[in-house]
Amino acid sequence: MNATNAIPDWSDDSFFCGDLTLRQRLRGHRAGTDAVLLASLIPPDASGHAVDAGAASGAAGLMLALRVPRLSVDLIEIDPGDSALAAHNIIANGVADRCRIVTADLLASEEQRESAGLVKGQADFVLSNPPYLNADATRISPDPARARAHTMPDDGLVRWCRALAWLAAPRAIVALIHRTDALPYLLQALEGRFGGIAIRPVLPHADAPASRILLTARKASRAPLSILPAFVLHNEDGSFTQAATALHAGIYSFETRKD
Repeated sequence: MNATNAIPDWSDDSFFCGDLTLRQRLRGHRAGTDAVLLASLIPPDASGHAVDAGAASGAAGLMLALRVPRLSVDLIEIDPGDSALAAHNIIANGVADRCRIVTADLLASEEQRESAGLVKGQADFVLSNPPYLNADATRISPDPARARAHTMPDDGLVRWCRALAWLAAPRAIVALIHRTDALPYLLQALEGRFGGIAIRPVLPHADAPASRILLTARKASRAPLSILPAFVLHNEDGSFTQAATALHAGIYSFETRKD
């Protein structure tokens, strides 16, 4: 019995109109629109090496690999169970020649990261959907996998962004998705490491407050911060907007600043 078959609580889910099949846990973190939004931040003509930092079962990183065929992608995940699912998903989606899973703790020391197989300064693109919740300010789930996926320590976001900078090559692009109320903490965590920050609010409906922010930045850039037009997910009747429909089909991408 392989590692994936030893995990009974998974489902096989389709994305990108069936072009991507993702095996993921039935309980705990499950991929959805956040992963699609994150993967769409990198233009389809990009090339080089990317990492999906905190990959879970590999949704955003594999979406990126399918959308951008000239990229190689490392999926970095701390949880061995999710790593096993990600390894399965790499093979099942036919991208084993360009993708690999690295089981590693991003908040560990540099020496521990390197021992796990990570390489400092290797990534031209760094994608990340950091755990959204502060472990010291929220009720932690009794499910260990869910707790690990959704929470981090009080200083965790700063340490997380420090690790992203460690992974990033000179002038690399970092792409993040987070809760709207986390923006001040994100800006603080990125300060001194990344510049040229571009923020795009994500709205559930045209007249609703933003529920998420998409953020891109370039390592060591001194370009000014910019606020980009909002991305609206749903029409008034609850259906996806035309842009959101294209996004979920894997044929929509946001422009990444090149300065």
